[in-house]
Amino acid sequence: MQKQKLSFELTIFDELAELSKKDQALISKAVAARLHAYAPYSNFQVGAAVLMENGKVVIGSNQENASYPSGLCAERVAVFQAAALYPGVSIKTVAITAASIHHMVDSPAAPCGNCRQSMLEYETKQKKPIRLLLMGETGNVVQCNSIADILPLGFDSSFL
Repeated sequence: MQKQKLSFELTIFDELAELSKKDQALISKAVAARLHAYAPYSNFQVGAAVLMENGKVVIGSNQENASYPSGLCAERVAVFQAAALYPGVSIKTVAITAASIHHMVDSPAAPCGNCRQSMLEYETKQKKPIRLLLMGETGNVVQCNSIADILPLGFDSSFL
């Protein structure tokens, strides 16, 4: 028998002002997208902003419907839109911010499993890491350097 420990490094910024102006602007676009979330069932609003290799930014917000949970998370809305608008262009960074109608979200909310798997597909395809910036309404900002870091033992096309 063999045991192996998996770990990854992340960076925690105490406040938004510690980030570069470019990263602050990307998170600001994610916040703006979050304000347009359609979340009447969960009351949990998420916004995402995708920075492409060509400098373009694509946004997305979560979109729910009465056939809950068949809506789509903000991360996938933004990443799928980015891939449709700019095929073949790599994704550099995805900024994600979350808020609740019921309480203050003061810590970063990480992507769900479906979003992690979807983003891993693009990271694998482009053969370059996708950096994540995660933030609630207030508080810390967490930076992860790769989708693979937050989805250890991920499933990709190499298994098929």
